[in-house]
Amino acid sequence: MVTVAHPRSRLSASPRRPLAVRLPSVRELGPNWYAAVMGTAIVGTAGDALPVRVPGLHTVCAAVWALSAVLLTVLLAARAAHWVRHRDRARAHLLDPAVAPFYGCLSMALLAVGAGAPTVGRGLVGGHAALPVAAALFAVGTAVGLVAAVAVPYLMVVRHKVTPGSASPVWLLPVVAPMVSASFGPLLVPHLPAGQGREALLLASYAMFGISLLATLLILPVVFARLVHHGPLPLALTPALFLVLGPLGQSTTAVNKLADVAPRAIEASYAHGLGALAVVYGVPVMGFALLWLALAGAMVVRAARAGLPFTMSWWAFTFPVGTCVTGAQTLARHTGLVAYEWLAIVLYVFLAVAWAVAGALTVRGVLRGELLAGRR
Repeated sequence: MVTVAHPRSRLSASPRRPLAVRLPSVRELGPNWYAAVMGTAIVGTAGDALPVRVPGLHTVCAAVWALSAVLLTVLLAARAAHWVRHRDRARAHLLDPAVAPFYGCLSMALLAVGAGAPTVGRGLVGGHAALPVAAALFAVGTAVGLVAAVAVPYLMVVRHKVTPGSASPVWLLPVVAPMVSASFGPLLVPHLPAGQGREALLLASYAMFGISLLATLLILPVVFARLVHHGPLPLALTPALFLVLGPLGQSTTAVNKLADVAPRAIEASYAHGLGALAVVYGVPVMGFALLWLALAGAMVVRAARAGLPFTMSWWAFTFPVGTCVTGAQTLARHTGLVAYEWLAIVLYVFLAVAWAVAGALTVRGVLRGELLAGRR
């Protein structure tokens, strides 16, 4: 006698398993991912400050800034999990001279999101909460940035094995963070009580301006000497050349924004001199930034013809360019030249396109599991 099992009995014997959703591992999630937060935040803040009024632009910029705040929250949680679950990789990142400088990006991500809270994000955060949120992110971001500006160079000297010809624009990242604080400080100066508090924050911001500027003047010649003596950077690292724009554009932004609030925080004679410094410093530095933009752009075109692959280094096309947008905006206000307004608009168009491309390719790389797959 042959027994034939009913079809339902076979189905019940092997029930259908639900589809499992496999989340990307955070083992290879390095501090360089904060660059995506920085680039997204500055698209929102710089766009909202453009010298043109486009219908709906503020709403779009506010939405982009909100996205950066969400990304920051997610990344902070993911990076915390990385340190808890994969402490060996986290320590290896600190001891890797190619990765450790990206710890400066944590500070700049906090500051970039915080700077947007009382401006483009005010309607979303709320008028009463915007300033406390900005102040908190400024305090934490500045503290992290100052620690990184000391700790990373210390590790490079004491622990890292830096070979001749390995200098990279990435080395600028930890020392640029205090400059971002210097451009954020002016947003908070008017909200402090008149007197010692305002003056202290103003001068502290100028001090961080000096820290970053002088450190940049030490590193940039080494980077250019590496290019001259050892040739172009590796293809995948070529977009990092745009990182040089960061201290140039951010310092121009900082010195002009500080000059705006100086009359309310310091003696009139000093405030007048600081106003003159904003233009005397900002105009030539912005000129050099455009020169470097042309040089870096030519190198990227060369790399693209040779098969430039997508990596997270493409986010270097966003935040550094965004600092030049804000630098041009502040110079337009201080000089009254329409040419700087047009420069800000043209650079912002490039920024928006670069952000859209880098963002789309990053999402695709995460979904495919390529960007978090680790080195082989």
